[in-house]
Amino acid sequence: MRVLVTGWSSFLDGEATAGDVLSMEAVHHSLLEAGIDVEVAWSPRLRADGLSLEQVDPNTYTHLLFVCGPAHGRQVRQLHERFVHCRRLAVGVSIVVPNDPAVTGFHRIIARDQDDARPHRDLAAIAQCAQVPVVGVVLAHAQHEYGNRQRHDDVHAVLTSWLGRQDCARLAFDTRLDSHDWRFPHTPGQLESVIRRLDMVITTRMHGLILALKNGIPVLAVDPIAGGAKVSAQAAAWGWPAMVMADSLTEAQLDQWWDWFRSVECAVLAARCKREAAVDTLVARLLYEITEH
Repeated sequence: MRVLVTGWSSFLDGEATAGDVLSMEAVHHSLLEAGIDVEVAWSPRLRADGLSLEQVDPNTYTHLLFVCGPAHGRQVRQLHERFVHCRRLAVGVSIVVPNDPAVTGFHRIIARDQDDARPHRDLAAIAQCAQVPVVGVVLAHAQHEYGNRQRHDDVHAVLTSWLGRQDCARLAFDTRLDSHDWRFPHTPGQLESVIRRLDMVITTRMHGLILALKNGIPVLAVDPIAGGAKVSAQAAAWGWPAMVMADSLTEAQLDQWWDWFRSVECAVLAARCKREAAVDTLVARLLYEITEH
């Protein structure tokens, strides 16, 4: 017996969702534990180093499993044609059109939902996956007041390329408020409620830095202005060391700070910033000017 696990995440032009991948991995793990010889086919767009469905030899398998998603459409029908000699099973799928050849081509279907049967819990629920840091990403727009000192495009190219290779959950957001667009926070309280739930913030915006530190969230700030401007000035004002200048930005520096975020020193400094957030000097100076002059 040799089994090939497939799903919509196996097709070159298919769609890979977290649920599809988790379901396929759950089936793979369960079969391995049962001592069954099993492999999983992945789209090279999802896992370039994985086993490609296009390259496998169907004659080396006795069973084909199709996992998760709708049992429907041309690509599923082509699986029946290509693996015609295999026993073909579908598990955790939805049955949309019962008489579709994509459905009738399976020898056995264990559906998660179909009209005449009790629904089953989706397979994604039993898969285990590691917890990773949740990182808020706040990038500044062009700031024309700085003229030719702007380095936003170069900084963001390095930063986002590096960040895309880190094992973390990335959450892009902005500090801009908009009461007419549901995708943006309407109030500062809504924005800070998101920030408080993050593990870390990476930003090229001054207020991305400040609102993170105010709430005790570690932040990696990159000043996108050559020679430094308000972002680096605020990092100095808070005594926050995780600050990189546009002129000297390298992936090695980003790696260094990424490692530092797991340190006790980082946690202690972030907690100190939160305690000291209410200590203000600008308002005190303003009140002095108003009352004394």
